[in-house]
Amino acid sequence: MSDHEVFSRWTRLFKGPDVVRRYLSETVDLSASDQLRLNELAGLYRSRLYDVSWFMRMLNESIARKANKEEGISGRFWEGRFKSQALLDEKAILAAMAYVDLNPVRAGMAETPETSDFTSIKERLDALKAKDADACSVTPPDASPDTQQEKPRASLAPFDDLTDMAFAIPFGFHEYAELVDWTGRQLKRKKRGSICRKAPPLLKRLGLDAAVFVSSMDTLLEQFGTAVGDPEVLRMHCKLRGLRCMRGAGSEVFFDAA
Repeated sequence: MSDHEVFSRWTRLFKGPDVVRRYLSETVDLSASDQLRLNELAGLYRSRLYDVSWFMRMLNESIARKANKEEGISGRFWEGRFKSQALLDEKAILAAMAYVDLNPVRAGMAETPETSDFTSIKERLDALKAKDADACSVTPPDASPDTQQEKPRASLAPFDDLTDMAFAIPFGFHEYAELVDWTGRQLKRKKRGSICRKAPPLLKRLGLDAAVFVSSMDTLLEQFGTAVGDPEVLRMHCKLRGLRCMRGAGSEVFFDAA
């Protein structure tokens, strides 16, 4: 982005200093010291515009202001801006995906994964329904110039149970959908020891204990630090990074089902 675009975007969010407003007005001659100050600010604002931490900071602040006004209180809306954790193996990928996709079910905002708004599992299931509907439809799509086209969106990562594709999720979608549905049903029960014995085959294939996996859906992120994975994988990760230990290395989340 040019300096002018950087300042234009920044001043949509903030008032900005006087020198930036004068620069954008293009009606005032700027001194050499003003130009030096603009160069410094352009570099600072440019780095912040693509910084995830700053994005979450501003998102958090705007939501907190509205929520506090509605409730007549003050304070932070979220405990933290965001958490970044490396997923080191297939078990970690599976647990993190299910954890996020089951957020609405766990919070009591949805009964099933397919009714959980703003989740990947619902988007994938909706895409399958749309694909089936298109296959059965004989009506050609409306290609008139007046039809408003949706903006293209980044596609979700594909599933590949044969692991032939690079950067694909290393199990089948039908396996994952079955697991999420089954885990959601266990979370709805909210009873200790009520885990159905007929656990999805994917858990057994990855060596995951069904009861431990379900219990991890409430505390997964809290049990680990900057990385999530099997204890042995975490120990290797620590060795590569020169760390003595890492939170989660003794966690039961990834103990073998055997």
